[in-house]
Amino acid sequence: MSLQVVSRSTVDTQMLGEQVGRLLDAGDLVCLYGELGSGKTVLTKGIARGLGVAYERAVRSPSFVLMQRYQGRVPIYHADLYRLDRLTDIADIGLREFLGGEGVAVIEWANKLEAWLPAERLEISIAHQTEETRLITITPQGARYRQLLKQWQSQTMSCGETCGPGGDNVEMASA
Repeated sequence: MSLQVVSRSTVDTQMLGEQVGRLLDAGDLVCLYGELGSGKTVLTKGIARGLGVAYERAVRSPSFVLMQRYQGRVPIYHADLYRLDRLTDIADIGLREFLGGEGVAVIEWANKLEAWLPAERLEISIAHQTEETRLITITPQGARYRQLLKQWQSQTMSCGETCGPGGDNVEMASA
C-alpha cells in the first residue's frame, strides 16, 4: 500500500515533511527518490522541522559534503548521493554506520544505495506534475513504516487542509 499526495507548493511539501518528521524516531530511515529539482531537499527541511531542528533553513542539500548532521530531538543524518557513482564511494563516507543508529537517516538519491538498504524503510518518491505541483508517493517497507503511514494518514484525514496536504489532495493507491 502506498499513499499519494499532490503538493501544490514548496510550503505544502515542507508541511508534509514536517508531519512525517513528527512521527519519526531513532533508527528510522527515509529514502528519497526523484529527479533533480523535484523537492527532495525541501521535503527534508520539513522532516528536520518535524524532528525539532530549531532552524530548518540551515538544512541544505549536502551535495558537495555528501552528508550533514543536524540536531533535533534525535540526530538527523542527511545524505545526498547524487555525485556518487560507485558503492565503494558510498562506503567511503560511512553512511552505513548511521542506518538504524541513534538518529534518523534521510537519504536523497537512495536508488544509488539500493543494494545496501535495509528491507524496512520509508520510501518517498517525488515527481514533477507541473512546474509548481508535485506528486509525492509514500511507500512503507515493513511493519514499522506501515504503522507510521497509517498514523500519519489518520492525523491528516482528521484535520484536512488545516494541516497541509490532505483532504481532496490525498489519494490512496495500491502498491
